[in-house]
Formats: sequence, C-alpha cells, structure tokens
Amino acid sequence: MATTPLPLNTEFLFRMVLHAGTPQMSASSGGQELRVIPVTGGSFEGPVLRGELVPGTTADWLRLEADGTAHMDVRLVLRTDRGQHVFMQYSGVRHGPPEVLARLGRGEAADPADYYFRIAIRFETSDPELAWLNRVLAVGVGQRPPAGPTYDVYVVR
Repeated sequence: MATTPLPLNTEFLFRMVLHAGTPQMSASSGGQELRVIPVTGGSFEGPVLRGELVPGTTADWLRLEADGTAHMDVRLVLRTDRGQHVFMQYSGVRHGPPEVLARLGRGEAADPADYYFRIAIRFETSDPELAWLNRVLAVGVGQRPPAGPTYDVYVVR
C-alpha cells in the first residue's frame, strides 16, 4: 500500500465569463435563502476550447446561508466556435469575511484573494471529438467582478 499521497495534476481548460440576470425567484427556509438567477450570456476561451453560452439554457440555483456563504448549483450549455454543444454542470462554494461578502452582495468589486470561491464540474457531450470531456472531472477557481462570475477552469488529469 502506498503511503505517499498521489499527485493531483490539472491542466488549464478555459476561462469562462458569465453575465448574471436579476433573480427570478427567492424563497427562505431554515435561515437560508434560495435564489434562482438566470445567466443571460457569457463566453469561454482557452487553448483548446472557445465559444459562448447558449442563451435561455442556463441558471444558478444559489443557496445563501445566514453568514453569507453561497452554494451554487449551475447547469448550462456551451456552444464551441465550431458549433459543438457541451452540457456543463457545476456546484460550488463562495465564502469569506462578512465585509467582503457584503461588497460582493452590493455588486462591488473585491479582491479574489479576500474570499474563497471554488467549483466542481462535470461535462456531457455527444460530439465524438469532445467525448473525452465525458470522462473527466474539472475544477474551477472563481471570482465575482460586478459584471458576473468569472471562472478559470482546469481539467483534473
């Protein structure tokens, strides 16, 4: 049995920039608030993949805890610049000091180093050229500029 931890190797896949709309629904329960936020557009670009989000297919079911911690549940469809479609689903967590989360909540800029924002990603596609995406996990490091979330996405090898 190996006693040395196995390495975790990642490879940059793309940067994804999302444009968030106005929450369409909000409900509170047990000290948490659920917001359904449409993603109205966006793009992604990396060394191998680039394209845009398919409008009308994307939303974030965002659950906010009383301390400001956000839990994301997002489903979206990507269309590459070659016309290929990829379903992408991710869950994530964003938390930080109350004053930083308050700035983000007001739509103000905050240094990404001042808060934690990570996502775990799965892909699905029927495109033969991109079928390898069906067999990998990916992770992302997020930031929340005023225009909407931005993620640097890495495939875990």
